[in-house]
Amino acid sequence: MKKYQQLLSTSLIIFVANIVLAFAVACFIRPHGIIMGGATGLSLTLEHYLGVNLSITLTILNVCLFLLGFFFLGKRFALTTILSTFLYPLFVSIFLSIKPLSKLTEDVLLSTILGGILLGVGMGLILRMGASTGGMDIPPLILNKKFHIPVALSLYTFDTCILLTQIGFSTTEQVLYGVLFTILTSSIVNKVILSGTQRSQLFIISKEYNKIRDALLHDLNLGVSLICMETAMTQNPQMAVLCVTTSRKVYSVNAVVQQIDPSAFITISSINEVKGRGFSFDRDPTN
Repeated sequence: MKKYQQLLSTSLIIFVANIVLAFAVACFIRPHGIIMGGATGLSLTLEHYLGVNLSITLTILNVCLFLLGFFFLGKRFALTTILSTFLYPLFVSIFLSIKPLSKLTEDVLLSTILGGILLGVGMGLILRMGASTGGMDIPPLILNKKFHIPVALSLYTFDTCILLTQIGFSTTEQVLYGVLFTILTSSIVNKVILSGTQRSQLFIISKEYNKIRDALLHDLNLGVSLICMETAMTQNPQMAVLCVTTSRKVYSVNAVVQQIDPSAFITISSINEVKGRGFSFDRDPTN
């Protein structure tokens, strides 16, 4: 039952994410001719030179790339991309048919910013679900599997080539807006993927480690670990306290440690993801 609930939840998020993606392209990117990479960028190029409808080109490209992915990457990969393969072109077509949506704003900079944010959010949500947006993500994955070419390298190469095809019918401003759009989208994708998972790690070296451990465990209700170590200069055995917590509690932890031992050595670092008891599942071992 839990497995089906998770599948339903994932499918719903991918469904909503594709609506966001399509809205960004149809309402902000296409009306102002802002260049972009991927299957959408290639479809915009074909639309300009051949006059083929954007949503039709997207559907054909996505289906062809989906079949390539199915053949070379297997059924499991295909299942994670099938929703985006068909939903994205469908929603683009729907939004393009609603004419007032293409005139939400005449400000190209505002469209670039909003389009970049929305596209980043949509792509980030899909990738966070462990799914794929399909499209031009697939050829780099195939090249990596068959020829061990780094995915990032081939992905940037494909996107650069697609962007170059749009320079011929784009103004200098549109190209510059396209660069801004790409940077903004990449930044938002990373933030969405990591949102809610970032934590702060505190590494505390103190002779009062027992008091610090007890204070963090019982007063702040945090999980801690004790690490055996040795000081480099005196080669004396020493215990260190390791604690991972949310950024909001860092100040409280720091204050407690300073109160117990003002000379304690503390390092605080940001970590992108934490898994395990107390984070990705319940802290209570009886549950």
